[in-house]
Order: sequence, then C-alpha cells, then structure tokens
Amino acid sequence: MATAPPVFIGTYDHAVDDKGRLAIPAKFRDGLGQRFYATKGLDRCLFLFPESEWQKQQAQLASLPLTMRDARAYSRLFFAGACECELDKQGRINIPSHLREYAGLAKDTVVIGVMSRVEVWSREAWSEYSGKAEESYEEIAEKLVSGGGTVE
Repeated sequence: MATAPPVFIGTYDHAVDDKGRLAIPAKFRDGLGQRFYATKGLDRCLFLFPESEWQKQQAQLASLPLTMRDARAYSRLFFAGACECELDKQGRINIPSHLREYAGLAKDTVVIGVMSRVEVWSREAWSEYSGKAEESYEEIAEKLVSGGGTVE
C-alpha cells in the first residue's frame, strides 16, 4: 500500500543563527525526511521539497521543451540555486549564503507549510506579502473559482 505524500500546513516563527542554520519546525521534519532539497522559490522565499516532490518538480521541468526561453531560464535558476539539505541532530539545516541572500534571510524567519512544500521567508517579506494577499483574499478566491478552480 502506497503511503500518502506529506501535506505541510501552518506558520512557525524561527531564526537563522550566525552560522546560517535554521531549525526546521518539528511538525515538518517527518514529511521532509532526513534528506530534502532547498531552492529559490517565487516571491523571494525559499522552497523546501521532500525527495518525492523534488522528483515531481524535476520531471515536470524536464518535460518542457528546450526551445522555450522561459522554460530554460526558470529551470536554470531553479536548479542552479538548489542544494541538498540534511537535518542535524537538533533538527536544523545549513542554508547556503546564496539562498539566504536571495530570500533576504538575516535572523527572523517565518517557515510555512504550503501543501506539498515548505517555504522559508524573512519575517519582513512574509508580513508584507501576506498583508497584501489578505487584502484581496476573497477576490483571489473568486477568480480561482470562476476560472475553473475548486477553492470555496
């Protein structure tokens, strides 16, 4: 019997230490597994993918034609910025400096669950993004539903 893929939900405040380490919320550790992947996300956050979801992302991007300029650009940035992560004994990962710089991670961070992935945001960027998105939450839901989505 196949196991269901992990579903990540919730919001957690954490901090990046002086050595670039971030504690992964305990609720996310099992779903991510001992080894997982981090890369540049959208909206200046980081995406953390468990192995199974990483493979899905890889297959999806590999299926795009090399002749599409946007597909090449996105794939390059997605994979060039990626790294393999392993939890240490305290449940932390070391985030490489290029990813910390990309997401503006200095100290205070917000770690959120978004279905099949975990996102890491600077607290300031998350506050700004979520504040704007919350203002139009109902409008966004209406667009998704009227566009054929299933959000209710």
